Amino acid sequence: MLGKSILFLGLIGMLALSSSVASYELEKVYVSELFSIRVEPRKFNWTFQGLTEQFQYRASLEGYPDLPSWVRYMYSTEYHSGFLYGTPPEQVADRKVPIEIIALNKQTYETKRMVQILSVHRKPPPRNVIQMKIDNLNWVHMMDPGRIENLKNIFRNDLWQESRQDLHIIFMDSAIKLGARLPLRPQQREGVVVHLGSRADFSGRLLELQEEVKPLYKIASCNYKRTSVQTTFENSGFKLDWCAFKLHAADDDITAMPHHPHESHRPAKGSELSNLRRSDKWDAPMKSEVPERNYSDEFAVSFAIPGMIFAVLLSVLTVILCFQHEKLRDDDSEYYFDFLFNICTDFFRLKKSYRHEYRPAQPVQMVQYSQPVQPTGTLKSLKDAPPPEENLSLRSTSPSESYYRDGSPRIGNSYLRPKPPPYKPTGGSNSSTMQRKAPIGVDI
Repeated sequence: MLGKSILFLGLIGMLALSSSVASYELEKVYVSELFSIRVEPRKFNWTFQGLTEQFQYRASLEGYPDLPSWVRYMYSTEYHSGFLYGTPPEQVADRKVPIEIIALNKQTYETKRMVQILSVHRKPPPRNVIQMKIDNLNWVHMMDPGRIENLKNIFRNDLWQESRQDLHIIFMDSAIKLGARLPLRPQQREGVVVHLGSRADFSGRLLELQEEVKPLYKIASCNYKRTSVQTTFENSGFKLDWCAFKLHAADDDITAMPHHPHESHRPAKGSELSNLRRSDKWDAPMKSEVPERNYSDEFAVSFAIPGMIFAVLLSVLTVILCFQHEKLRDDDSEYYFDFLFNICTDFFRLKKSYRHEYRPAQPVQMVQYSQPVQPTGTLKSLKDAPPPEENLSLRSTSPSESYYRDGSPRIGNSYLRPKPPPYKPTGGSNSSTMQRKAPIGVDI
């Protein structure tokens, strides 16, 4: 048992020793110039095996939990690599900034550590800057050195030939991170904001281009607009948003440009642009300096606007119902409303009369015969029968009155009598047949 514990502690010690060993790489960067470092598996002597999320990286300042304010790290699922990029300010000039990168292989759970040392060198700051926004690319596409050179060549060879010696990228980042809206379709590009700078003066062609697009500055975005140099950029694979294309000369404040990463600055002497400075120390504001929000105005507006709308609608409805009622005439409706009272009174009068005339019916008592009724007469007797008028009187005095029983139902002045039983002769069938066929008045 003791041997197993010693072996386990030894393995832990070996793992800790192996994790503490790190490789060091030196990268030369310049003040006020964008740098980009690609973090990929071959930096750690690993081989990419085609898995989408096989490797994971975490970058921070060595000995600190986060990166400096002027260094950013982003991972691209399209290239399966991470990117360190940023623009060093003048305050870190002539220094070496160690960036620690921890890599994890999710397939084998192997970790490696590397320290990327950024050696910052001085460089004269640019005097003139061009701001642009490219819509058909993402930030990771602009990290390609070949695409950056294509963009620079457009200005070096055509639009700004005076900047051929020192033209460089000052700032570059995703337009989504800088406040732009996500595209409607996921297949569309997010866009990237790029700032190019040089100490050379702007050319006449650039100044003409600025005057051409200056009326578009009041619009936030206009990728539908075409300019005189549209074909020049599209032939190199760039589609610009001309509402964001601006020139900032030497007398302008570079930190006042939209999307500029450096907020704190100090004016420089002469015609140079402001030095790119940014303090790493953040001073929290005092409680008394925090502005207070007044909700009374917001509540007033929230109730006033719906109240005004309701009042307007109520007024319109009142005008329609009260003042326009005389013009809305319907003869059928007028006739109905005029005789509505008479219809109701007639209905209740009729209902009342039915209520007084109605009498509940008495139960019906069925009359039973003790024996079948025999015929009481012959055909001859029928010949001597009285006329129908006299028959009615005889019927009223018919012996059948004797069948009436108390409690029989009565309708009007007559009683409801049951039907008599079917006729059945007493003799044979031949005699009955002969009686039917005999002439009237002949006795058989």
